[in-house]
Amino acid sequence: MTLANHRSAEEIGRTERGPRNLPPLGEPRAGQEPQVVDTVLDNGLRVVAARHGAVPMVELRLRIPFAGSEPDHAARAELLAETLLTGTERRDRVRVDTDLAAVGGDLEASVDPERLTVGGNALASGLDDLLDVLDDALTGAVYRDEEIAAERDRLVERITVARSQPRVIAREELQRHRYGDHPFAREVPEAADVARVDAERVRELHRQKVVPSGATLVLVGDVDPERAVVAASRALGGWRSDHRAGELPALPAVGGGSLRLVHREGAVQSQLRLSAQALPRTDARYPALQIANLCFGGYFSSRLVENIREDKGYTYGAHSTFEFTPGNGTVLVDADTASEVTAAALLETRYELGRMAVVPPSGAEVESARQYAIGSLLTSTSSQSGLATLLSVLAGVGLGQEWLSAQPDRLRAVTADEVAEAAAGFFAPTAFTGVVVGDADELSEPLRALGGVELP
Repeated sequence: MTLANHRSAEEIGRTERGPRNLPPLGEPRAGQEPQVVDTVLDNGLRVVAARHGAVPMVELRLRIPFAGSEPDHAARAELLAETLLTGTERRDRVRVDTDLAAVGGDLEASVDPERLTVGGNALASGLDDLLDVLDDALTGAVYRDEEIAAERDRLVERITVARSQPRVIAREELQRHRYGDHPFAREVPEAADVARVDAERVRELHRQKVVPSGATLVLVGDVDPERAVVAASRALGGWRSDHRAGELPALPAVGGGSLRLVHREGAVQSQLRLSAQALPRTDARYPALQIANLCFGGYFSSRLVENIREDKGYTYGAHSTFEFTPGNGTVLVDADTASEVTAAALLETRYELGRMAVVPPSGAEVESARQYAIGSLLTSTSSQSGLATLLSVLAGVGLGQEWLSAQPDRLRAVTADEVAEAAAGFFAPTAFTGVVVGDADELSEPLRALGGVELP
């Protein structure tokens, strides 16, 4: 095609009679129900195995509740996650990598205030080998002094860099504003705490916290679920402890109130972070709230995005999402803006929150959000990796495949009135609190005029 024949998107979307009408949304096709076995082994480990035969692979997700109240818990936990797979009594680091590579496999560990996670995959024919390497790390990790020392130095450097990043600063400030000194707020350890951790302190944490009772192992792939459970029992049956994994203490409810301005000298951008109490996934009202959140700011066609991104150009992206812990749920709203439009962006965000309560989503908005919610759920579970991750997340709040299978029907059953009720009950501006991170010298006056912001 030559440039002379090129037509713009606007030209393609118009006819002689006016704009070209969009076709109606089609009904999402029902996903194929996976064959699932969900059981608890003698050692207290819950195993969820699902057949997903798209490719000859198997995905593994191990989730261990890993909360701790000690001041240096976050520092020790980070070092443990970074070095868990660096060597055991049977394997050094090279042997771990070699044995995994032999079955096309990979494993990596990560940690947050709530859980220690080990995730990876391998050829389905290599499941026994993958589980053997995992069991070896869980029961025989040695945390050699030189590995701890090397990773400790790298972690101190990474923390120093992370703490200079605006999004990390905003997240830490929001967590402290919402939860004070609750362990859930300690997501990034202090570099000084990390520098003081030695190998014996990491070994001690492993003995105390890396336990099977209360943990969940998810296996998804081209495997027979019954045989996968047998393989897991055979490989991990010797992993035992006399106590359960450490669950996170219940979070306090997020109450509405003023936002807090956090000074970041010389910043040319600001981070808006708002939060309010929501619902756990197990609440009967959650499907309506999920659709209400999508209408507000949960996807690209939402009111907030249309306002402060598409219409006003205040931000490249605005988002409204949920955060879940056992028995609890919160809604998070975030946007990054230039300093000169920060107050205006906050004003429009509050306006859209208020509009959700007094001008509920229309039938068309509800239907569009409903289709998106169902479609994105089916899409997220169409891959082995996506299904494994979601089953692991659901297991962390006490749910399983039954909840996942029924969720599309629950979303289809939600009425516009139920969405309006959820919008009015959870998106009122007075329900929200949060932080604004930016240059206080530039932001204080416009935010003082706007009101509802505590200035430094």
